[in-house]
Amino acid sequence: MANTKYAYVRNFELPDPLLPGTFLVFRLDGHSFHRFSDVHNFAKPNDVRALELMDHAARDTMEVHPDIVLAFGESDEFSFLLKKSTSIYSRRQSKILSTLTSQFTSSYVFHWSKYFPNTPLQYPPSFDGRIVLYPTEKEVKDYFAWRQADTHINNLYNTTFWALQQGGQTTTEAHATLRGTFSKDKNEILFSRFKINYNTIDPRFRKGSVLVREETDNDEETLTPESQESVDLESFTPAVIISQTPFSLSGDERSKPTIDDHTSLAQSDTNAAGSSTIYNSNPRLPTLKVRVQTGEPTRTNTTGSDSVLKGKAKSKMKSKQKQKPTRIILLHCDLIRDEFWSSRPELLSD
Repeated sequence: MANTKYAYVRNFELPDPLLPGTFLVFRLDGHSFHRFSDVHNFAKPNDVRALELMDHAARDTMEVHPDIVLAFGESDEFSFLLKKSTSIYSRRQSKILSTLTSQFTSSYVFHWSKYFPNTPLQYPPSFDGRIVLYPTEKEVKDYFAWRQADTHINNLYNTTFWALQQGGQTTTEAHATLRGTFSKDKNEILFSRFKINYNTIDPRFRKGSVLVREETDNDEETLTPESQESVDLESFTPAVIISQTPFSLSGDERSKPTIDDHTSLAQSDTNAAGSSTIYNSNPRLPTLKVRVQTGEPTRTNTTGSDSVLKGKAKSKMKSKQKQKPTRIILLHCDLIRDEFWSSRPELLSD
């Protein structure tokens, strides 16, 4: 930024770092989505298209920000858990809040036509966001249990409400019928009047959407272009070059209805000198051209600086090998019991 006489105004900006050593939970919620869902004719009580679009936007947000280890969505809201050790944007609240909210919103708009091909956007949707800090694992687990319990309460009410309306009651009459009822009463109404067993309804509606990362099996050795450059090819006889494998990622009474692994084959041209030229046949990847000598390995003298450089290269290569590839998966499971958390201890680790 230019050092001018006006630069003093920066002194009015307040630092807003978030407390270190705490879990960050970012939650966003659709702004005036009751109106938005009406204008765009969302199906009641749940529109699968809208829910899948929310899932897609959440997945995109996780892909861009790897420090997000868990996401949970219901209706028009999504919650994201960032690991305790995250240093994303130096833990500046305004930066994290604005960036994650805009990322999710832009993705929602960008993919709209994929899920609503025959329903053009009438006006741009918007989301509000907040960040809450939690000191221990208990609060994090209780937070997500709270949001999933909210999912069940909202969906049970909305399912019963819309069943009553489709059964002939007016909006006022349906609200009056449900006033003061408990979960068991709503279940009884659904089954006795409409032959609906709530427990057989799509778990997406009853439990919400859970997005987590899981490690993928990678039996074939994969070298990145960076690690390929660090390999001393002359020390191998014969040499085997494996190309880089790109990874493809395969609601209270509110009525919120919203919601390859391939290995390129090396092509060899053998010349009379008894050596082979190996090419990367995948045009999308950087080409690595290597001469492989078929004779005895050649010893080379290395200086001290060369040894240091090779040591750093090996260290970097080992570090990359430790980072196992992951993919983001979508689940509709129970977050309230401990089974989910005990089977994924990495979610709450540092």
